[in-house]
Amino acid sequence: MKALRPIKKSLLLRQIVAGLTARLDLLEKAAQASHAEATHESSKPENKYDTRGLEAAYLAGGQARQARELLEAVKVYSALGARNFGPDDPIELAAVVTLLSDGTESTYFLGPRNGGLEIQHQGREIMVITPASPLGQNLMGRKVGHAWTVKTGPQVVRFEITGVA
Repeated sequence: MKALRPIKKSLLLRQIVAGLTARLDLLEKAAQASHAEATHESSKPENKYDTRGLEAAYLAGGQARQARELLEAVKVYSALGARNFGPDDPIELAAVVTLLSDGTESTYFLGPRNGGLEIQHQGREIMVITPASPLGQNLMGRKVGHAWTVKTGPQVVRFEITGVA
C-alpha cells in the first residue's frame, strides 16, 4: 500500500463549499426558469384539465426548497472546523477516512450534510458521507486498523480503516 500525501483539510472544505455553491447556482437558475414558466401567459390553463402551469409552479417550489437546503449546507460547511485526526483518535465529524475494501482503497469525508458529493482533492477522489449513512454509522467512533464485514445478499464485504486525517 502506497503512502498518501497528507490531506489539506482547509482546502478540502473550500472545495466542498465550492461544489455545493456550484450546485446551488445551477438549482437557482432552474428554479427561476420554472417560476418563469409557471407565471408565463402561455402556462394559463386552456381548460380544466390543463395543469402545465400548476406543475411548473410545484417544480419551482421544490427547486426553491432544495436551493434553501443547499444554502444552509454551504453555511454549515463554511463554519466547519478543519480538525486533524491522528491514527489513535476515534472517527468523528470532519474526519477524512481511508478504507480498504476488496483490495480497493477509497477515501471519505465525514460531513454534517449532503452525502454523495464527490470532490477531486490532491489527486484522489473523496466522497462526502454523513454519520446518518450506513457507512458513516459504521465509522463513527472507530479507529485506524478496525475491520468489519457487511453481508449484502450472497456477498460478504470486508472493510478495514487504513487511515484517518
